[in-house]
Formats: sequence, C-alpha cells, structure tokens
Amino acid sequence: MVQALIFDMDGTMIDSMPSHQRSWVEFTRRQGLNIDVPELMRRTTGRTGVECMRQLFGQNLSEDQATAFVADKEAVYRELFAPVFSEVAGFKAFLELVQAQGLAVGVGTAGDRHNQAFAYQHLALGQTLPTVGGDEGLPGKPEPAIFLEVARRLGVAPERCIVFEDAPLGIEAARRAGMRAVAICSSHPADELDGPHVLARVPDYHALITSRFLETLHVPFA
Repeated sequence: MVQALIFDMDGTMIDSMPSHQRSWVEFTRRQGLNIDVPELMRRTTGRTGVECMRQLFGQNLSEDQATAFVADKEAVYRELFAPVFSEVAGFKAFLELVQAQGLAVGVGTAGDRHNQAFAYQHLALGQTLPTVGGDEGLPGKPEPAIFLEVARRLGVAPERCIVFEDAPLGIEAARRAGMRAVAICSSHPADELDGPHVLARVPDYHALITSRFLETLHVPFA
C-alpha cells in the first residue's frame, strides 16, 4: 500500500525551469563563459548546486568557492522568477487531495534552503512540507540519497513511496531508491522520463486529478 508521496520541487511543484535556464545564461555571462546552457542543464538538473558548479568550473573547485557561486546564481534565479512565479498547474489542488487521503508528503530537492524558502513563500501553502535539500551534504540525483532521506524522515519504507519528478536524473534516482515514480512533463518530453517504475507521465496535475490517479492507488481515506 502506498503511504507517502515525495515531490521534487523545481519543475515539479513550481514552474521554475525557464527561470533557472535564464539565470544560468546570466550567471555564465557574468563569469565570462560561453557555454551551451541547455546542455549544461541536461547534465546537471537534479544535482546539487556544488555539483553543478564543479561540472562548470572543474572538480577541483573548492567547497567555499562553489558555495559562493551557487549563492550568486540562485540570487539571479529568484530575482527573475519572483515577478512571474507560478506553480506547475494544479499542484496545490492535487496536494489538497493527497493530504485529504491521509498520505504522508515530503519534498526531495536539489535546491538549497534559500530556494526552498522562496518557493514556500510564493506557493502560500499555509505549511512547510518536510523537505530534504541539496545543501544538506547528500549527493544529488541520480543518486537516491535525497529521496531515501525523505522516506526515512517520514518513517515510510521506500517501496511504499511514489516520487513525482520532472527530470531524467530524478526519475533515475527514484528507480535507484526502489520507489515508483510519476513523470511531470513540464520541462522534458515524456519519452525522456520513462522506465518500468514510472506509473504515469502527465503534463501537469490537472491530468492526474481528471484521471482520478489517487483512486488507482487503493489508499483508503483516513
């Protein structure tokens, strides 16, 4: 029986990936770098900020310098996204249905605590969900550590969790964690978010609500 749903944040709860891409363009411009930003994001979306910076500047980049670069880049992201902030369509309505069924909910994100606070402030959920972030010393996706830590904090076995993800590295992390997944195709096409553990691939949460996805999980109301 399913006991918990675990959500990625960027591109899964909030429609932030276009702003992340714009912030990478601006950050690399300020650093005097000329790179293929979509390719960088393909290789790094789901990885922690420090891991991303080491992909960009080299593995010998110090922790302190990487952290400083992350702070600069993410400040640009929040500045860009704040005026156009939006959830992935239907997320809050779906979350209400999930919690009405008594399912545990957690968040596993590569985003740091500043981006988490920004997201929760703008989502205005009236609550802060149990969250494991990319600045807690765990390896980023596709390693399963972040999702496994969410499950541990929720007190739920991995096989009783379903992960909601928008990125290939996150879908793979769910598989390695022994969890099933739902692909939210907000930033990647469905064929990039596939696997035997993927239960559904949808454009947004309205599709899950319309298809009565939660009822297929056979979870009784609390």
